[in-house]
Amino acid sequence: MRFDQVTYEASYGTFQQLPKSTLPEVCFSGRSNVGKSSLINKILNRKQLARVSSQPGKTITINFYKGDGIKLVDLPGYGYAKASNAEKDRWGKMINGYFTSDRNIPLVVQLIDMRHKPSKDDLQMLQFLMETNTTFIVALTKSDKLNKTQYREALAERSSEIAQYGAIAIIPFSAKTGEGAETIRQFIADSVKYVS
Repeated sequence: MRFDQVTYEASYGTFQQLPKSTLPEVCFSGRSNVGKSSLINKILNRKQLARVSSQPGKTITINFYKGDGIKLVDLPGYGYAKASNAEKDRWGKMINGYFTSDRNIPLVVQLIDMRHKPSKDDLQMLQFLMETNTTFIVALTKSDKLNKTQYREALAERSSEIAQYGAIAIIPFSAKTGEGAETIRQFIADSVKYVS
């Protein structure tokens, strides 16, 4: 798969606006400000394809990127405390609608901040992915912000916390150093390869 040929396609603010699923869709899920846009840019070797913001809650649409025989889907971040209840409700309906409609989703890349325990929303998302038999991997973001001792301890803790959701690949990732980017690319390429 040519990751360098992926281009932005479109953004949608409600579930009803989503186009029909015609290609395998690898999607990226995680709480607000966990680094979804940075991860997408890194695995595609781009600087600004996915818009990065230091402010949480900026991705409020489902953003589609098209490659050769695949689409990458950047889901809006969940758990942003300052969002209104109406916004949270809209996001919830949009994400739930996306996953429960008849879409071709061979892989979800679930992002969790390596430095912190998974949030309640993170755990709910892991539970949802497990219960719906969705194939997913976990990218532990911001790994470069930990020293060697903190890194080792955090990896052990996150692995233990996530283990109850199955034998899931857990990949420390850094948008700064590129750690984990090639492994994530390989999972994405393999997931599409085996889609019938």
